[in-house]
Amino acid sequence: MCYSNCPDGQSTAKTFLTVYWTPERVELAPLPSWQPVGKNLTLRCQVEGGAPRANLTVVLLRGEKELKREPAVGEPAEVTTTVLVRRDHHGANFSCRTELDLRPQGLELFENTSAPYQLQTFVLPATPPQLVSPRVLEVDTQGTVVCSLDGLFPVSEAQVHLALGDQRLNPTVTYGNDSFSAKASVSVTAEDEGTQRLTCAVILGNQSQETLQTVTIYSFPAPNVILTKPEVSEGTEVTVKCEAHPRAKVTLNGVPAQPLGPRAQLLLKATPEDNGRSFSCSATLEVAGQLIHKNQTRELRVLYGPRLDERDCPGNWTWPENSQQTPMCQAWGNPLPELKCLKDGTFPLPIGESVTVTRDLEGTYLCRARSTQGEVTRKVTVNVLSPRYEIVIITVVAAAVIMGTAGLSTYLYNRQRKIKKYRLQQAQKGTPMKPNTQATPP
Repeated sequence: MCYSNCPDGQSTAKTFLTVYWTPERVELAPLPSWQPVGKNLTLRCQVEGGAPRANLTVVLLRGEKELKREPAVGEPAEVTTTVLVRRDHHGANFSCRTELDLRPQGLELFENTSAPYQLQTFVLPATPPQLVSPRVLEVDTQGTVVCSLDGLFPVSEAQVHLALGDQRLNPTVTYGNDSFSAKASVSVTAEDEGTQRLTCAVILGNQSQETLQTVTIYSFPAPNVILTKPEVSEGTEVTVKCEAHPRAKVTLNGVPAQPLGPRAQLLLKATPEDNGRSFSCSATLEVAGQLIHKNQTRELRVLYGPRLDERDCPGNWTWPENSQQTPMCQAWGNPLPELKCLKDGTFPLPIGESVTVTRDLEGTYLCRARSTQGEVTRKVTVNVLSPRYEIVIITVVAAAVIMGTAGLSTYLYNRQRKIKKYRLQQAQKGTPMKPNTQATPP
């Protein structure tokens, strides 16, 4: 109010003065680092100061969208609201704003905004991750482990941890729209032998899911096949032994060990037929309910002297002159013997070679097979048929056929003549002849 004194009297005047100030603090309560989708989220904003309060409003925002608007009441003023979290809220900014509206007083709208907070939402299914791995692993080998899970959001934020015992694995992770697959190789050594725990843990937001499996690490060398000697002479006694893991059961050449166990033995006297014979030992070990099989094979070499027999070296050949022939004579033995066939000690028979048959090739040859195990001989004869001999043979055969045919014809003619003469004599004596009647069928 203002007063003034003048000669003619006193006068007064009134005016209204509005005192205002903006809030000193506008603060949105911090949001949780992660919020599960489908859960309620409470937003809380506090405002300190600001006048006149009748013109002060508090607004809660998601981005630029108003969630709630209330007058500022109390000191400090507090405004809250609840939001049902959805997937599309992921990455959204939430803030609090004050509005001091003095436009009715001819002034302007004064706004103060809090620092924004970004919301991170997530979905982690209640089902545990699927873990695929071998149940057993052999020492000094590698296996593959795969861990996967569907229904994640946001899948790119999921953390996957794979471990075998204390050994952390380094998986390669492949992401889908809402799923992932983590694949890792695992190597085991003798130090890992026994039962180990395989773990796959998935962490998303402030939650996790875990799957555990057991893997049995085992050591199972291939069985050992032992021969008395890998190379023996014919007639030598040979012992074949098969030895395997103490808990394994072995089979030697298809015959189980008696009694069943990790060792088997076989005795034999070496014969030429045993040369190159394979002795196979199969061992079976049960590991965590699975049967593991290992095999080992050894070959026996039997040394025996040369052999020449009729089957592989015929004793007689007869060939037409000027024809192409290949003399074949195979000697057997170990080591493979050297074979030579000579006529009169000098003229060789070209074994295994194609030759033109001549008169010079005819004769008897002495075939000699020789090796470090001894030697053996066999005589073979080569007969050469000249063209004139072939004509004589053909003529003789043709003559024999003609004479045989003529003789047969004469025999048949004389027989018929005798039969007719006999019947005529019987008719003259008055002996009735029995008619030929056909038997009545039954």
